[in-house]
Amino acid sequence: MSAKITDQDTEQLIKDTAKRVFFGEGRFNATTQEIADAAGVNRTLINYYFRSRNNLFDIVFQDAQEQEHNILEEIVFADISFKEKISRNLDAFFEQSKKYPYLEIYMVTQMNQGNCYKDKEHMNLLLDKFYLEVALEMERGNIHKMRPEQFVLNFVSLMSFPVSMRPLLQETMGFTKESYDTLLEERKDVIMNTLFIK
Repeated sequence: MSAKITDQDTEQLIKDTAKRVFFGEGRFNATTQEIADAAGVNRTLINYYFRSRNNLFDIVFQDAQEQEHNILEEIVFADISFKEKISRNLDAFFEQSKKYPYLEIYMVTQMNQGNCYKDKEHMNLLLDKFYLEVALEMERGNIHKMRPEQFVLNFVSLMSFPVSMRPLLQETMGFTKESYDTLLEERKDVIMNTLFIK
């Protein structure tokens, strides 16, 4: 006997499907009908749960942002070495980018419109702790000495640029989807070897 499907299950199914369509397939302009078809539900259910396509888009984007922030927070405050924190952050980032290759692109466009994560006080706490750890690693001789902010810029650039610029880079460099995926899978070791002296 199959389990009863609840309103919460249906709502989650629509959100998961929308996230896959928007950020997994890059169809930012997908209609409610296309999302409904992909989820196997009636289009009126999207209006019932989310009122509009734009509201659904905003909700799944906010969910994605919060999930990313929670993962970052968990890693930054974990009782592990700094190098392991960087390693885990790369694992989480590339795992998400494989599932949602267009999320990073959309985040950049939203930042330009001032629509990104608003809890700046919380983010500043994370950054302060991270900067302190960067400074300590520099003193230990594990990474090159520079302003901690420059280390963060290097880290983020090395990690996110190949993902956020994927459509352009894949096309201009002549990669297939599969060969570019392989390039990204190799990326973690390249980044770790670039950032750390030892």
